[in-house]
Formats: sequence, structure tokens, C-alpha cells
Amino acid sequence: MSAGTAAQIALNRRMWDERVPIHAVSDFYDVAGFRAGAEVLDRFQLDELGDVDGKDLVHLQCHIGVDTLAWARRGARVTGLDFSVPATEVARSLAADLGLAERAAFVAADLYDAPAALGGRRFDVVYTGAGALCWLPDLPRWGDVVASLLRPGGVLYLAEFHPVTDILDDERGGEVTGDYFDTRARTYEAPGSYVDWNAPTVHNTSVEWHHTLGEVVTALAAAGLRLEFLHERDATMFQRYGSLVRDNGRYRFPDGAPRPPLMYSLAARA
Repeated sequence: MSAGTAAQIALNRRMWDERVPIHAVSDFYDVAGFRAGAEVLDRFQLDELGDVDGKDLVHLQCHIGVDTLAWARRGARVTGLDFSVPATEVARSLAADLGLAERAAFVAADLYDAPAALGGRRFDVVYTGAGALCWLPDLPRWGDVVASLLRPGGVLYLAEFHPVTDILDDERGGEVTGDYFDTRARTYEAPGSYVDWNAPTVHNTSVEWHHTLGEVVTALAAAGLRLEFLHERDATMFQRYGSLVRDNGRYRFPDGAPRPPLMYSLAARA
């Protein structure tokens, strides 16, 4: 990793570290609801990944661990990895509060250091949730990391925002305003957080990398994984554009409007 890329990741880490306490008490993550037993995983994820009872699952870029612990509730032995120390501390505390500490561990490390940070362990499932890949500068290396963490026959399950959403206008999502094939680093200056844009924050600079869907699939294939499915979806987790309407807990374009994909999910097996 170049010195410039390392500096960009350091900016992102400071940004995420500062937002951990904001996210931990936000309605968006609804930790209180999760404590009370609310399901936080999409139905399609539960259906596609299937039964995880008794399986070893690692959640890469787990943030504060809510989704990680949702898999633990379903019987998996989980390990969450995130580059933010405060995030893993919140996750570890939540696991203890929920009585899941014996089946849930959290490790603070950069994703690219995961094989060493996890002691060379291999898993039945590598799980990655939405909003993760844009923080990774090198997808081929990501694919290699995923492959190194899987046991023979193990599966990567990824549920992500569709990269097409990055190039549509923010107001309505009805017009292409960006270059889909521009994968250069993009620097943003944004106070607050997606859970509360009015939250007071200091570390507001972040760097993201846009990856095409072809890049994602190719990185996994190059690492020796076999794609089992790729499903594109017309619903997303939040109101990404002003024109989206709420429908059964998710957001979609209204009836009669053009429907570009908003999310996708895939499975790739070792």
C-alpha cells in the first residue's frame, strides 16, 4: 500500500472513530430495538445465506457489530473485524450485554491485515454488508483476503449498494450525472453522519473508491472463488434519493418510474 493510500485510510479511520458514539445511540442502528429482539437483517439475506447454526462466520468491516450479532443470534460463531477500535469496543460491550460473548469476538484491524490479525483462521462464511466496498482502495487484494479466510467449500456472502447508485443525481435519482467507470479516489468533506447530519463532528474528510460491479465479480473470480448467484434489487435501506418511497421497511422508486438497481447480493464459494 502506498504512503498516499495509507494516509487516505487514516483519514477514514479518524472519521469513523468519531462517529461511533453517534451511531451507537442513533435511530438508524436502533441498538435499543436490537437489544429487545428486533431483526436487523433483510429477509433476502436470511433466505440467501440460509442456516448458519453451528457455522464459523467472519464479518468484515463490521462497524459496531449489530449485524454480526444478529448472525450470532441465529447460531453462528461470529468474529467481527473492523479498522475502528472504538467500533469494536462498542460491539464487544453489546455482545456481553446480550449474553453472546462466548460466541462472538471482535478484532480491530485493517481489512487487508485480516489473515494475520485473525491468526490464520478459516471460516465457513465470510459476510460483508452494505456500504463496505467503497472504503477499499484495492479490490483484487480484497478478493485474495476473502479467499484466504474461507475453508474449502466456504462461501462469501455480500449484500451491497449497487454501484449504479453512485452516478445518479442525489435529488431524484432519475438522471445519470456521474461517470460509472471513474474509479479514482473521491474525497468528501461532510460534517455530521448519515444517521444525523446535524451531529457536531470535527473529522469530516473521507476518501471513497467507486467500484463497478464487474470489478467486484472479477476480483472474486481471480481469487479462485466460484460465483453462485448475483441478484440485483430494486429496494434499498434508506432514502438515497428524494423520490424514493417507503415500502415495507425499505425504499423504492414509485410505481411507474424507471427502476435502476439500488442494491445487489452475491455468493461466491471457495
